[in-house]
Amino acid sequence: MEAKIKKELGTTMLKSTGHSGGGCISEGQSYDTDTGRVFVKINHKSEAKVMFDGEMASLEAILKTETVKVPRPVKVIELDRGGCVFVMEHLDMRGLNKYSKQLGEQLADLHLHNQRQLEKLNKEQQTVGKGAGQSEAAVEKFGFSVTTCCGYLPQDNEWQDDWVTFFSQQRLQHQLNLVEQSYGDREARELWAKLQLKIPQFFTDVVIVPALLHGDLWGGNVAECAEGPVIFDASSFYGHSEFELGIAGMFGGFNTSFYSAYHEKIPKATGFAKRNQLYQLFNYLNHWNHFGGGYRGSSISVMKDLLK
Repeated sequence: MEAKIKKELGTTMLKSTGHSGGGCISEGQSYDTDTGRVFVKINHKSEAKVMFDGEMASLEAILKTETVKVPRPVKVIELDRGGCVFVMEHLDMRGLNKYSKQLGEQLADLHLHNQRQLEKLNKEQQTVGKGAGQSEAAVEKFGFSVTTCCGYLPQDNEWQDDWVTFFSQQRLQHQLNLVEQSYGDREARELWAKLQLKIPQFFTDVVIVPALLHGDLWGGNVAECAEGPVIFDASSFYGHSEFELGIAGMFGGFNTSFYSAYHEKIPKATGFAKRNQLYQLFNYLNHWNHFGGGYRGSSISVMKDLLK
């Protein structure tokens, strides 16, 4: 593996630093190279390339917005014996602590970035011939240009004009189809039959502009380095900014200064609490599909709550 990485990176030195990390999906290792230190994620599953290509595209998209720091992606390398590695910039990270407020501000800027681009483009189109076409492209639909994985499960990111359709079909329905294949859970099936009819009601009078999302922003995917906050392990797509706060609120890791700073820039819209539950439902279902029946109870009870 190391010989292959050396060749692909064009480096004569590849020396392990002893820094390692990893989650429940991939393992990671830092190396010193001719051009500096890199962090290498390793995954031996057959789907690893899809997963890492999606993560690389996610980090590139976030990087372009110049709003919140992410590790700079370098290269996805296929291994000769199957599996894949993803090489990115090594950052000296520690737990999020003094930069919580700044992360809230920067995350809101990330979520507002596409809206600001759309506003800029509209302005340019109104001032014909004066600096027209200077802005970078803005996105008017929901989805993403490549498949991204939340955990190791690929997501359907095909572009849609309507958020409610995208979220119901390509997020919730997709997860429930997987639950059905694995468990054939009758109660989940019956609750979903009712809930999917009710979903549009949660979005009455809410204007949703596609926002670039990190996509899996729980406490384990945020940190800080000397200069400020960092987010990583992204699973991006263009969606409703509120979606991001679903998983953020589920496992802790974010304090009140984070939320206050975020909502100062993006105030809570009417009906926020119910939609937050709806977005948490996606994450409970995703956890059920990853880690088994321990997440069934939460998935079922959130569906029942939403139907009240």
